[in-house]
Amino acid sequence: MLRLLVISSLFFALLVSCKLLPNKENNTQNAIARVYDKYLYKDELKNVIPSGTSTNDSIEITTAYINNWIRQELLLKQAEDNLDETNRDFSKQIEQYRKSLVIYTYESELVKQKLDTVIQMSEIESYYNENQNNFHLRENIVLASYVILKKESASATKIKSLLLSNREADKEKLQTLCQENEAEFMINDGTWISFADLTRKIPLTVDDQQEFLSKNKFYEVKDSTTVYFVAISAYKSKESISPLNFEIENIRAILLNRRKAVLLDQMEDDLISDAVKSNKYEIFKK
Repeated sequence: MLRLLVISSLFFALLVSCKLLPNKENNTQNAIARVYDKYLYKDELKNVIPSGTSTNDSIEITTAYINNWIRQELLLKQAEDNLDETNRDFSKQIEQYRKSLVIYTYESELVKQKLDTVIQMSEIESYYNENQNNFHLRENIVLASYVILKKESASATKIKSLLLSNREADKEKLQTLCQENEAEFMINDGTWISFADLTRKIPLTVDDQQEFLSKNKFYEVKDSTTVYFVAISAYKSKESISPLNFEIENIRAILLNRRKAVLLDQMEDDLISDAVKSNKYEIFKK
């Protein structure tokens, strides 16, 4: 019966107008659902359906919304009828939430306007050196280069040779040759990446990462259309100390959060100090 009411109400709304009416009337003329003495009106559905949604999807979304509204109102009515006045009064919690939200919004705007977000590399290095023992790897990481190339490419042998070279000039040649062959590639620039991220790019079959990394400095794999070359120049194991350049963004976030805390503490201290000087508050002794 409930589903029948919802569907018939939905089609009534759709048949009356493709564009929902902008103003809610205080009667049942434009209502599409009712729970006790509460009504759901067509204009309340204005923003429910995204622009460009197909007719079938629109019906499905609208039906779900109406059903959820009915379910919520039934539950609310049941709860209100069965709770005493004390348990139904949330005015204090609502007011506390409002205060917290206003303060949070103000502090966010203050941080946006006042916080210096430029973190010098020297600050990052200093923090890292003082807190190295707090930076332990949660996964294996590597310094690696890779090339993903069409299998029939005549440059495969040359690319492989350049990938194995440690000469800077050969890195430039490798980049040029990869671009000419429209190959996907990454050339190691000293940036550590997780081994898991590497295996998402290259179809490596690895049961034991630690063993694989200790035994393989170069890896080649092929499928029906593609050849993959991987050169691993260094790796660090899970639980070892994380290298600095793997932690730069993490440390930057830590230092920014510190600055934010200092800024907000200073704002509060200044506010209280000004209030004391201006006699804006007092505590009554009884």
